[in-house]
Amino acid sequence: MTDSDNRVLNVPEGDEAYFEDPPESSNQFDSRLISEPLKVLKRRQPLIFTPGQSVTQAMTSMQTERRGCVLVTSTGDAHSPLLGIFTERDVLYRIVGRGRNPQGLPLSEVMTEDPECVPEAASIAWVLNKMAIGGFRHVPAVDDDHRPSFVISVRDIVEFLVDFFPDDVLNLPPDFGPPRSTRREGA
Repeated sequence: MTDSDNRVLNVPEGDEAYFEDPPESSNQFDSRLISEPLKVLKRRQPLIFTPGQSVTQAMTSMQTERRGCVLVTSTGDAHSPLLGIFTERDVLYRIVGRGRNPQGLPLSEVMTEDPECVPEAASIAWVLNKMAIGGFRHVPAVDDDHRPSFVISVRDIVEFLVDFFPDDVLNLPPDFGPPRSTRREGA
């Protein structure tokens, strides 16, 4: 074995590995992760409403189920094509921001019609593309007949990625940066 000046080093046998470059971490980001199909993500059944149901009903369901959106079909179930999506942003911009009362307001007046979707068989990269370009936090996945199957959220993707790097993400200290002083000066 030689050092950086090409001098021969007398290293006891079996200790060569100590002087070798350390192996690369096994938990480096692998771009193949985003090539995975959507089926690898945790998915829940979407909340589905009819266009005539009230915004209040949708918002109550979103709060109860801790979801950021509901989907809208003509029948209020996954057996008919997707007509629209109603999200937390719609509450802020189309209702609160305009001083509207959600109680009697039908979803049809404030939903996003014909939303951007991905096919069920799409990859995570396709969903990320839709989210990045469109600024979306939720993207519906639909079957070949445009019926809603599930909704992918940014949170679903983050949780998927964190599962591959638990030590790097979940074991961080509670605060970023150097510890803060808890002493009170001049008191």
